[in-house]
Amino acid sequence: MFLSWHERVTVRGAALLAVLVMGSILGLILWQLAHEFGGLLFGFVFVFILAFSGWFVVTRRRLGRVLGSFGVLLGIAGVLGFFETHYVWLAMVIGAIALFGLTARYAVRHDLARVRAAAPRQGRTRRPTRRGVLIINPKSGGGKAERWQLSDEALLRGIEPLVLRPGDDLTEIAEQAVEDGADVIGMAGGDGSQALVAAVAMRHGVAHVCIPAGTRNHFALDLGLDRNDVIGALDAFTDGVDRRIDLACVNERVFVNNASLGLYAHVVQSNAYREAKFRTWARALPKMLGPNRAESIDLQFQGPDGNDWTDAAMVVVSNNPYQVRRLGGHGSRQRLDGGQLGIVVTRMRRATDFAKFVTLGTAGQHKRFGGLRQWSACEFEVRSDAPIAVGLDGESFLLAPPLRFVSLPAALRIRMPRHAKGVSPAGAAVTLTRRDFKRLLRIAAGKPGHATARHVT
Repeated sequence: MFLSWHERVTVRGAALLAVLVMGSILGLILWQLAHEFGGLLFGFVFVFILAFSGWFVVTRRRLGRVLGSFGVLLGIAGVLGFFETHYVWLAMVIGAIALFGLTARYAVRHDLARVRAAAPRQGRTRRPTRRGVLIINPKSGGGKAERWQLSDEALLRGIEPLVLRPGDDLTEIAEQAVEDGADVIGMAGGDGSQALVAAVAMRHGVAHVCIPAGTRNHFALDLGLDRNDVIGALDAFTDGVDRRIDLACVNERVFVNNASLGLYAHVVQSNAYREAKFRTWARALPKMLGPNRAESIDLQFQGPDGNDWTDAAMVVVSNNPYQVRRLGGHGSRQRLDGGQLGIVVTRMRRATDFAKFVTLGTAGQHKRFGGLRQWSACEFEVRSDAPIAVGLDGESFLLAPPLRFVSLPAALRIRMPRHAKGVSPAGAAVTLTRRDFKRLLRIAAGKPGHATARHVT
């Protein structure tokens, strides 16, 4: 993709505007600090009170929950009072941040497209599809496949649709499709189904196509697919390009997104979770985090500094790290070919821990919370004295310890539609850092923003 003269001017203008807006954001914050430091301080105090009291509401029963509710009301009143007296300043800051995010992201994304077009297309060679098969879960995503008439659309493109029926084994169907000669195998369903079919494609060396017909489609998001264009994703079969990405596994179970251990995994194990999520959380949290813990979270592992952790409330291991710092990139991964596991652990056992975490997060400084650690590794092991509840790509499992997480670099050949942007929100996001400020300055000056293409996948 080469940018036209008009597009180059627009991209440069967007970068110039982003730089000016970034300066205005810093100016607004410094002005407020200089003129009303006390007001800002009290605002954070009320956020702390709100979070501190909220801890008692969710981890206590009866009287403790009632008393915590009074603190929550006080915190809400204080936060609303801060908003009422600072609404003009807050509106200006929020508006400036939104404008910066839009303009900077536009400039960076188009500059990224120019870099991709100029770079060698290694690992993206088009291979003609001899026999394409699409496995369809008709109930996934509330019946997306049926609404979009995926079976008919697949047949029009010469793709063989295989519709799952109740009781079918997805792995067996995928294996049989490959044995019958499929060289490209697609999955229209949620991320758990994508992982199962991706594992089969990896074992047999065939290409995998992701059709975003699930509920959230996080895997499709990080691939850079348009999650709202279910039919357009079928173009991968007829006009696609190949790309190598990583997978990850835990005790030989492959996953495409992440594995959650601890609080979340324990709660979703409950049979009542899908029918009554809020009530299940309300019953479970006092048992695991309250003063008289009936259920403990027994997770033992080694941190990045070599120290042993035995009291983590939650552990998330992902196939490549999730972005938690870049503006606009929260909840997605910058790349899927880094050959690394992303590991995030949190330790929250007291109300003060939770309150500090929420307060620091309000200021965008959650990484300063002492109970949070984030790092990358090729392998990671979690031990326990009992079976470990795991949420794996949205599916619940109870696995025997130890859990051995391993990154599988370049394990999967994914086939993408040629028209897909191929960039995740994190990949196109911009950080308020010196390096990204220089990048925007380069684009504003009419030069390539990416001196190197380190993170281009």
